Formats: sequence, structure tokens, C-alpha cells
Amino acid sequence: MSIEAAGGPGLSIEASAVGLAAHDAARWAAQAGVAVRELRDLDEAHAVIALLVEIWGRPENPLITVEFLRALTKAGNYVAGAYDGDRLVGVCIGFHEEPAARTLHSHIAGVAPGLAGRGIGMALKLHQRAWALARGIVAVEWTFDPLVSRNAYFNIVKLGALPVEYLPNFYGAMHDAINGGDDTDRLLVRWELLSPRVRAACSGTPCERPAGGPSSRRVAAPADIEALRVHDAAAARSWRPRLRDELEPLMAAGGRVVDYDRELGYLVELAGTDLEPTRRPS
Repeated sequence: MSIEAAGGPGLSIEASAVGLAAHDAARWAAQAGVAVRELRDLDEAHAVIALLVEIWGRPENPLITVEFLRALTKAGNYVAGAYDGDRLVGVCIGFHEEPAARTLHSHIAGVAPGLAGRGIGMALKLHQRAWALARGIVAVEWTFDPLVSRNAYFNIVKLGALPVEYLPNFYGAMHDAINGGDDTDRLLVRWELLSPRVRAACSGTPCERPAGGPSSRRVAAPADIEALRVHDAAAARSWRPRLRDELEPLMAAGGRVVDYDRELGYLVELAGTDLEPTRRPS
């Protein structure tokens, strides 16, 4: 049995893949000690905004408004939360890209302060994957700050997503508790939901880690940019142009980020290497 996507005949996903994704999501949620579900009503929307303010600050200018969140849910987009009992402790928000792309753009994901390391973020992303596959969506894309080592490791190694584009100062300056007014360079990653790499990651099997070689290059990243921003703002700011000047031209020339190591940084296979493409489909 297969589930037909909104694009029509021929765009289908095997029901077994959808069921397995739902099973993986439920297992990760249980391990994290949370219940993950879609959020639809007005009270839930207010709870989402309150959590985002708790994470990012900016109460006077939240990342998203209640009104826009309500519009997203009404239009059939993805808004989900992770609950520890009655407390909302994580949220993930995404919207559909153009129909032909069969891709969801995951715009915001966050976990309440003090709860890192429990696996709540993993539970949210796997719920998002199962939700997407059930709707015929084959990929999810999102951006993250390439200076944040824990996010790079989570996205590339734990989830199996791969960077496809370097976006310099994508949002402009963001004066909040996380970005601190720094340039908002971002890596756009693509999560191919049914690729062997992602299937393995979601089942709990570590992704195969390429070792690198003559056709690859390492690009260093700070061990903990968030702590550095607090203790030495000048040193933290120096990392942005350093990483941008090295990683952006490599990717623009066709280099592909294939791994991330907490000590060594990004592993980039240089253009011309015979690897499976990770570029976005045209």
C-alpha cells in the first residue's frame, strides 16, 4: 500500500515507510519522556509564543506572532509541541515550500532552557518527519548557525541532514538572547527523509562517518560559540568572518559538507569528488 502525495499519481510513499517513521518518532518521544503532538487552538498558540520568548527573549518583538501562527495552522502547515506532563517544553514550526518541491521548510525549533540533552529536539524532528511523510513530503529544509557546534552535530550527524547552501547574514542582525546582534550567517540543510542515511539515523544507527582524504578539507568551528559570546564577545565575533571566508567559497564552488566533528569542524568534499549529490533539486 502507498500513500499518494498531493501532487497526484506517481508521487507516492510506501505506507510501510510512513508507519516506520511514526514508530521511530514514538520511540524517541518515549525515550525523551515527552508527548509530541500538533498544536491547533488559540491557547496552544499563546503557549508557543511564551516558550519562544523564554528561549530567545525579545518579548517586545517575538519570532512569530499568535496571529501568524494561527494562520499557519489553518492553512495546514506544521506546528507541533513536546509536552512533559502539562508543560510545553519544545516547539517546532514549518511551512510548505512550492508544491512541486514536496519539501517542508522548518522555520523554528526550540527546547525550553535547561532541558538540553534529554532528546526532546530529536523527538520533535522525528515527529515532523513522520508528519511530512504521511503527507507525501520527501524532504525537510531548515537553516542553522554554522558557528553553533551542538546544532551542527545534531543536524548533520544525529539527524543525517546535509548542508546545501551557505547564506551570509541571512536574517540581518538579530538582537536576542541567542544571536546577540551578530551577523546571521546560516547553513541551509536538506533532510532527505527516505535516504539510507536518514533512515539509519532515525532508527538510532549512527551515520557512517567519512574519514576525509586528499579530496577533502576541514573547516574549523568554535567549540562553544554561545559561551564565548558571553565571556569574550570580541573573540566570538572574530569567528564569523573566519568561517564565512573559508566555508562559503568552498560550497559556492561545488564543495559538499559531508560530516561534522566537534573537535575538527566541518568536513568538505571538494568539487569534482565522486559522491552522491546533496544539492537541492532544480
